Amino acid sequence: MAHVTSAQTIDAPIEKVFAAWDDFGNIDRFNPAIAKSVLLDGSPATGHGASRQCTLGDGKNFIRERVIEHVPNKRMVIDIYEGSVPLKTAKGTLDFEKFGTDRTKVTMRLDFTPKFGLLGKLMIPMMKPQFAKNVRDMLAGNAAYLERGEVVNRA
Repeated sequence: MAHVTSAQTIDAPIEKVFAAWDDFGNIDRFNPAIAKSVLLDGSPATGHGASRQCTLGDGKNFIRERVIEHVPNKRMVIDIYEGSVPLKTAKGTLDFEKFGTDRTKVTMRLDFTPKFGLLGKLMIPMMKPQFAKNVRDMLAGNAAYLERGEVVNRA
């Protein structure tokens, strides 16, 4: 399994930062790689078990994700369990750390295994830089959304 990790400090209270990520159907507000996100039928809007489908920026590809670990203001783990992208497995772990009253550090680790066996393993060196950029852009988009109310521009 390969992984990428990135962190972003945001000038906002931890409760507000966590709430933005916990508003599970609306990640398209700050993730520039996502054209549209919607909760799946029957899904809770927040918390453990929340599930969504995200249409990627190309308008064709999609991923389905669900919250598999939820510790308010501390940690959220998201399982990417289905999609049209070449991933066998993928899991995003978000850790939230409070700095004073109005600053929060968000660290995201994306663990992934590509499809296609040996060929997929050979693709990891090409995939990691793109996934690292996507994680950095998502964290920066979250900061812009929370600090300045900016909804991100789509890819």
